[in-house]
Amino acid sequence: MNARSKELSENIEEYLEVLYKYGNKKKHVSTTAISKKLKIAPASVTQMLKKLEDLGHITYIPYKGAILTEKGIKIAQKITRKHRILERFLSDVLKIKEENIHIQACNMEHSLSDEAERAMCHILEHPDKCPGEKPIPACDLDFNSCEECVNEGSDIEEIGIRNDSLISVSQLYINESGRISFIRGNSSVFKKLMGLGIAIGTTISVEEINKSDKIINININDSNIELTYEIANNIFVKLIN
Repeated sequence: MNARSKELSENIEEYLEVLYKYGNKKKHVSTTAISKKLKIAPASVTQMLKKLEDLGHITYIPYKGAILTEKGIKIAQKITRKHRILERFLSDVLKIKEENIHIQACNMEHSLSDEAERAMCHILEHPDKCPGEKPIPACDLDFNSCEECVNEGSDIEEIGIRNDSLISVSQLYINESGRISFIRGNSSVFKKLMGLGIAIGTTISVEEINKSDKIINININDSNIELTYEIANNIFVKLIN
């Protein structure tokens, strides 16, 4: 990749990362908001948004803003995951000063290989949040659990990639449904959730969200179950339209 295409790729990732952080799957982010977050002139932002729409990464509506497509969400999740894994690594392993962590992660995220990201995840024992308490998206490797990934000795090039982008149960809205496709954590976490009827392939729907107590009430197999945000952050689903 030449310097120009690399710069363009990093620029695209920065835009998608902002759209993922501030809009995600339902909310349009205005040109003005993107301009402020990236410190780029509004006219340049509009030009880039049109380019991203041509590439199929976003849907752009003038005077309303942009929202990620499924293709855009996958890329945004991947770069957001790398950024937050790096923050965790810089904080927990390298003991970098808190005020320097974010900017260093920004500088490193675009060049971090998938192999290095996976190795960091293993060393950190599958972290679910960055030092700033923001949830870390699931990886795109075709596993049902972290335990499978740890036990799989193949090179990363030989591991399949998941076709669908996943979101955590904590990101669902009331009345949204999803099919469980990945559970983050070791075998004990996996077994504990299975005891609640939460297993790969099971369909769940969100009945109620209590933000003050950080509790999510889900319906699974016609039973209501209360989940803490901490648990919900580690259960990932594919949305059911």
